[in-house]
Amino acid sequence: MTQRTGRRPRPVRMSVELPLWRALTGYRLLTLGYALTLFFLNYREYAHPAGAALYMGVLTLWTLLTWNRVTSAERCTKSFLIADLSIAIAGILLTAVLDTGERIAGGSATLPSIWAGGAVLGMAIKGGWRWAAVGSTIVAVANLAERGAAARDTVHNVVLVWVSSIAVGYIVEVARASERTLARALQIEAATRERERLARDIHDSVLQVLAMVQRRGAALGGEAAELGRMAGEQEIALRTLVAGGLVPPQRSAEQLAEDAELVAAVRPAPAPPAGPCDVRALLAPHAGATVTLSAPGTAVLLEAAAAAELAAAVSAALDNVAKHAGQDAQAWILLEDEPGEVIVSVRDDGPGIPEGRLADAEREGRMGVALSIRGRLRDLGGTAELVSVPGQGTEVELRVPKDRRGSEDTR
Repeated sequence: MTQRTGRRPRPVRMSVELPLWRALTGYRLLTLGYALTLFFLNYREYAHPAGAALYMGVLTLWTLLTWNRVTSAERCTKSFLIADLSIAIAGILLTAVLDTGERIAGGSATLPSIWAGGAVLGMAIKGGWRWAAVGSTIVAVANLAERGAAARDTVHNVVLVWVSSIAVGYIVEVARASERTLARALQIEAATRERERLARDIHDSVLQVLAMVQRRGAALGGEAAELGRMAGEQEIALRTLVAGGLVPPQRSAEQLAEDAELVAAVRPAPAPPAGPCDVRALLAPHAGATVTLSAPGTAVLLEAAAAAELAAAVSAALDNVAKHAGQDAQAWILLEDEPGEVIVSVRDDGPGIPEGRLADAEREGRMGVALSIRGRLRDLGGTAELVSVPGQGTEVELRVPKDRRGSEDTR
């Protein structure tokens, strides 16, 4: 069984919220500049300009000292949001004391102006539309109290903040749900690929050894027949597990100990070498009296891991020829080196595969074609096509791209 000792790439953490937090950081700084501009332009018109200047100084220090608190959900805590909203509310209510009645009645901006919307948006991004509804309602009440009447422009601004913040909060909740679904789907896909890889290794080593022990034990008889019977039971259990079904009832400790001796006889195959590899050298051992290999005169280079997987798929195809077409069946291997891919065709002169037989084999847990051939080529970014006509043999065409990075990006 092939062991892979290479380190897995570290997963990249996705976050659909990150752009929103960055946008909120910029919003707070820009709206602070806008509020300061309005204050300096109207400084002499305030009833108490010194008090207004004191509040604007506090607002400026708070924004500059806490700018990084809204760069991520972890830093933007609930206590910070409450403090941020409190400063905005205090500024709105202080406007009624520090500004003149004429300016307030005329619809002049509050001291924090549109900076207060940043506090509400922070609550929307952090806690969703419910937090947004609470924060925007508090800001709305404060604005109405500062104006002293439900003027048209005040109501318009209040409704705008309320609707926009709730919409942002709802979008954030939907995005979070989509992100969780995507992460779960990627996790399931990774687990499925690993399961298929292990199933291929099991099929190529353990299952074949158990099947051979079962046949030889039945032929020899005596104690060997009992050993073959146990090997047959374990083969059925493993095939059931590979197919994704339930494992048959557990055996006793003594029986498991005896069966473990069979599995211990299977040794893991060495890992493929690093660097490019000549596919011809890996396919050459298959040539013999019943197998004809046709290959180019020059080296056919592939990444070592890809070449090893391609050779294993060819070996699985030849095993199917020997098993289903007979030991005397003739097989032909054609290796082609194309500019962008390597193509290997395995053809035999057997009776062919009856229609629907492959689907039945998968349901029975016999995954030679599904995993050992198609699964391997899919993981390499290639394809495996099988053409079989009853009475005219079977041909398997394997295609592996030379540039695996491009094929992985398009999956």
